[in-house]
Amino acid sequence: MTGADTKALGQRIKELRRDAGMSQSDLAAAMGRSESWVSQVERGVQPVERLSILQALADALNVSVRDVRPDAAPAEPIQPEELERSNDLEGLRVALTGHPALGSLFEESSGEPVPSLSDFRQRVEEAWTLAHASSYAELSEHLAQLLPSIEAAVRHAPASDRTELHALRAKAYQVAAASFTRQDQADAAWVAADRALQAAELAGQPLEVVASLFRMAHAFMRQQHMEQAEQAAKSAVAVMAPRAEAPGCPPEELSLLGAMNLVLSVINAREGNRSGTHEHIDRARGIAARLGEDRNDFDTEFGPTNVEIHAVSTAVELGDAGLALEVAQQVDASGLSPERQSRFLLDVARAHAQRRHVGEATAALLEAEALAPEQIHDHHLARGVIRDLVQLSEPRVPESLRGLADRSAIG
Repeated sequence: MTGADTKALGQRIKELRRDAGMSQSDLAAAMGRSESWVSQVERGVQPVERLSILQALADALNVSVRDVRPDAAPAEPIQPEELERSNDLEGLRVALTGHPALGSLFEESSGEPVPSLSDFRQRVEEAWTLAHASSYAELSEHLAQLLPSIEAAVRHAPASDRTELHALRAKAYQVAAASFTRQDQADAAWVAADRALQAAELAGQPLEVVASLFRMAHAFMRQQHMEQAEQAAKSAVAVMAPRAEAPGCPPEELSLLGAMNLVLSVINAREGNRSGTHEHIDRARGIAARLGEDRNDFDTEFGPTNVEIHAVSTAVELGDAGLALEVAQQVDASGLSPERQSRFLLDVARAHAQRRHVGEATAALLEAEALAPEQIHDHHLARGVIRDLVQLSEPRVPESLRGLADRSAIG
C-alpha cells in the first residue's frame, strides 16, 4: 500500500465513522485501541494492512470490509514487501508477552553470537535516542530484538558481567515503559516498569530501582490509578528524603527525589489539592536550587527549568490559568528536549484556552507542533484543547486552527 493509498484509506474510515455518528474515542473503545491510534489511521500516518485489523474496523463501524477498503481480498495474503512499518509499539508489545527468555531456562542456545557489554551499552543508548525522537516504529523493532538478547545474555554471562547486564536490562525496560506510557498503553508500561525494577534490584542499583518506580508511577497516572501512582512515588520519597538532608548527597539522587516530588505535585493537582500541589512544587524547587543546573539523570530531565514547567502544568490542572501564564513567561525551555519543549507549549496553550485566548493558544500549539508533531497530533490533552478552540471560535474558525485540526484528524 502506497502513502497515497494509506491516506485515502484513512479518509474513508473517517467518513464511515462520521456516518455512523461515532467519535474517534468511540471507535477506539469499540476496537480496544487508543484514540491516538485511530487518529494516526485517519491521518494516513498509521497503515492498516492486516485483514484482521480491517475486519475489526469494519465490525466497529458496522459495515463490510469492502466498504472500508474495496480492494481488500481475503484470498490474497499481503506480501511482506508491501507492508509499511507502523509508528506504534505493537511489535514490542508482542515481544513483551510471556517469559522474556524461556529457552534459556532449558539451556537452549540460539546459535547467535552473544553481543559484548559495549554493544549492549550502545544499543540501550540508541533506544533512548529513538524514544526521545518519538520514532516508535524503529524503537519497537530495536527493543523487540534487544530485550530477548539481553535477557538470554544475562542468564549465561560470566558472573563478572551480570551486574552490568542487569543494569542495562533495567534501562532498556525503562525505555519501553516510558514509550508505552506516551502511546497510551499504560498496561504494557506497567509490565515493563516492573521488569525494570526487578532487573535494577538484581544489579544492586537502588537508584535504578527508584527510576523504575518513576516510570511505574507515570504508567499508573495514565491509567487514572492515582492511589497506586501516589504509593509508588511516596515509597521512594520516604526513603530518599532523609538521605537528601546530607550535604554530600549525590546530584543523581537529588534529581530522582526532585522528579518524584514533581510526580506527587501532578497527582495532587489532578485531585484538586492546591496545598499539596504547591508543597511538592516548592520541595522540588528547593532540590533544583541545590543542583543549580538542568540535568538529565535517569532521563528525567530534572532541574530548575523542569520544575517551572511542572508549575505551569499543575496550575493549568487546577484551573489557575493566570498563574500558569505568569510562570510560563519566566521559563526558557530551549535547553530541554523537543519533546519537553512541546509539552510545555501544550500547557501554555491549555492556559490560554482556559482564558478563551484562541489566537494565543493556537500559536502555542503550532509552535509545539513544529517541535514534535506526533505529540501534538496524538496526545489526548492536545487533541482536547484543539477541539475546545474550534468550538470556541465557531462559526469562524481561523484557517491556522482549522489546518491544525485537520492534521490531527479532529472532526
